[in-house]
Amino acid sequence: MCSRALTIGALAEQTGCNVPTIRYYEEIGLLPPARRRPGGHRFYSEDDLRQLTFIRRCRDFGFSVEQVRTLVSLAQDPDRDCNETRDLAQAHLAEVRRKLIELRALESSLEAFVDNCTAACAGGPASQCTITQDLTGPRGSRCCG
Repeated sequence: MCSRALTIGALAEQTGCNVPTIRYYEEIGLLPPARRRPGGHRFYSEDDLRQLTFIRRCRDFGFSVEQVRTLVSLAQDPDRDCNETRDLAQAHLAEVRRKLIELRALESSLEAFVDNCTAACAGGPASQCTITQDLTGPRGSRCCG
């Protein structure tokens, strides 16, 4: 396979990452250090492009840096079992579902704030708004739990 050298800017453009993020991923070891030209400019290979694309996609799906580190390791090791990847993704899915439950509860509370304000005080002084009163009160009072 013919390998072309990519500048950091070209790598950023092709992967949708920004340059500081690429440098950060190198610094923390998710991406191997760039090779350098005699003048010190970084250059990257097609393999780097594939790995950075993989990393960015993992981050797009909300995997933590440590989870991405594990996924990169799994993807690079032909002796590791695919079930390890599935189990990590399954655990992440469970966390996403937990967060969705929390977000739905938050949505419900915010909706109650807005509805209470619309019914009780909309158009009145902000200092008397039911939303600010609810936020000032103890947790669990009125419309939020």
